[in-house]
Amino acid sequence: MSWDSYIDNLIAYCRDGSGEIHCDKACIIGIDGGAKWTTDGHSKALKLSPQEAAAVAACFKSKKFDSFQEKGVHAEGKKYQYLRGEDGKLALAKAKGNGSLTLQASKTAIVIAHCPEGKQQGTCNKGVATITEYLESQNF
Repeated sequence: MSWDSYIDNLIAYCRDGSGEIHCDKACIIGIDGGAKWTTDGHSKALKLSPQEAAAVAACFKSKKFDSFQEKGVHAEGKKYQYLRGEDGKLALAKAKGNGSLTLQASKTAIVIAHCPEGKQQGTCNKGVATITEYLESQNF
């Protein structure tokens, strides 16, 4: 099964009322160890290194974001400042001049989306939530 179509679906869910898209890249990783579910071959893939994915997965697996608070959230070699989290299932991060990240966990996966600088992270959050809720409904 290819998970890459979920990237397209997530980005489509990140449209506002005027049709503007507020997400340019996304990926899905496993909560156990950070294995990639989506591939880097997709044109809109958020390409996490194995170390970045493992660090994200460890925080969500433990439901503790202390490491994000201390070291930031890293994606594609860039450091994002951790803004806040909710219930060990949602984390938000921002890098000045580089946009923001929304990360949300289901039972077995973490959906991660990048919102470009100047776009609305709230709209991106809704798209991530839609995909995460769907995965939960399918016991993922």
